[in-house]
Amino acid sequence: MFSIEPKDLSVGKLHQYLLGAVGPRPIAFASTIDEDGRPNLSPFSFFNVFGSNPPILIFSPARRGRDNTTKHTFENAKKVDEVVINIVNYDIVQQMSLSSTEYGEGVNEFEKAGLTMLKSDLVKPFRVAESPVQFECKIKEVVETGQEGGAGNLVICHVVKMHMKEEILDESGFIDQHKIDQVARMGGNWYTRANMGMFEVPKPLSSLGIGVDGIPKEVKNSKILTGNDLGKLGNVDALPEQTDIEDYIKSNPEDAGLVKEGNIEKIHTKAQLYLEKDQPENAWKILLAK
Repeated sequence: MFSIEPKDLSVGKLHQYLLGAVGPRPIAFASTIDEDGRPNLSPFSFFNVFGSNPPILIFSPARRGRDNTTKHTFENAKKVDEVVINIVNYDIVQQMSLSSTEYGEGVNEFEKAGLTMLKSDLVKPFRVAESPVQFECKIKEVVETGQEGGAGNLVICHVVKMHMKEEILDESGFIDQHKIDQVARMGGNWYTRANMGMFEVPKPLSSLGIGVDGIPKEVKNSKILTGNDLGKLGNVDALPEQTDIEDYIKSNPEDAGLVKEGNIEKIHTKAQLYLEKDQPENAWKILLAK
């Protein structure tokens, strides 16, 4: 048995052990607004339900371990005591991951992740229209567990309204655990999909991805590419140069044939195959080739 005491580890190493051991963890896809009404959207896997009477959810936008800075969600929660917690299913897992990129203050992660802002009924923050379940919440309290890097900040939320997509409900009107197709967080880059096992989602770039809003309209409106595909395409820091695209097409006769044929659906299907193999660079080159 390998045994350690937390005081003997760096915050980073302790963080990895905790997240590797405690899982799968549900994901709070938290939508907040700042004092100027600007939306913010970010996922947190320090999250769960803690009561039903009253209905209480708690999530923690912890202090960053590397530099002890705080997250926009935490600052917003202290100033505007409302939040929408959106549940993440497999259909939006890549877009959710992209939204965790540390964009600057005031940047709209809904737009960067290609997700739809849906007006809430009882609170100011927007809902994620693509989410299967959305909880409108009033924030009862924010509990700071410490002031050093890695310390948790417990945002205690009182659910005031729930929204559930009808297609995830069973014949009795309750949530069908197969239909909701939830995902949960594990250690490292690993997630788990209910009833399907583990899968990997590479962490967003340390540099800023272009975002789904940076994807050309003809690609973003594809009939083939899914939201997850767009999330992967948006997680690049720049589009390939034209010379790189031309060199790639010259050296790949099969892709060159598709480009010459000009069938958009076939091109997008091939790009999707590259994305499934975690090759977004190749996907972009065939999508942008002329």
